[in-house]
Amino acid sequence: MKYFIPILLLLISSSLIGQIPEKAEDISPLLISETIPSVEVMDLEGRVINTNDLLTSKKSVLILYRGGWCPYCNTHLSEVGLVENEIKALGYQVVAMSPDAPAKLKETEQKGEFQYNLYSDAKGDFIKAMGIAFQAPERYGDLLSRSSAEMNPGLLPVPSLFVIDEEGAITFEYISPNYKGRIGADLLLDVLKRLNEETE
Repeated sequence: MKYFIPILLLLISSSLIGQIPEKAEDISPLLISETIPSVEVMDLEGRVINTNDLLTSKKSVLILYRGGWCPYCNTHLSEVGLVENEIKALGYQVVAMSPDAPAKLKETEQKGEFQYNLYSDAKGDFIKAMGIAFQAPERYGDLLSRSSAEMNPGLLPVPSLFVIDEEGAITFEYISPNYKGRIGADLLLDVLKRLNEETE
């Protein structure tokens, strides 16, 4: 028995180390009807805000993207921005979040065609809690370090979009291990309309 405890501890340690998958295809995201986690993130000015306060004040469209350095992400952010007024008219706010530090978020905001707010998950705590984080390939190491003000431990989010109700529960999700894949604005609007019809 005296040999059992060290072996058990070793197994637990190995399990914890392996919690972040190495491939985008191996993530285990939160499922529809599950509640978003309570995690501290930052706004453009570096002020700390809890995701519960951010995402449960009203129905939300949450975009989790790789960073302002990703052209596919920037295109999608702008595409959603073009229908932001229609999204608001349906009763939803739009929130976007990435591992970029606040200073980098400002750069993205300045060049983007959208009015909604960007938030920083530079340490990757939120994407880990959402189950969409994976170990970034080595070639991204320097880039992620610079864009996160050296806070990112080497993680990337699988590009995702979640629709969340006022209680913080996920009502729809679009998750693409192919980083070039995104939900189109027209399809997103159709989804939001359908969700509203289901709750009437």
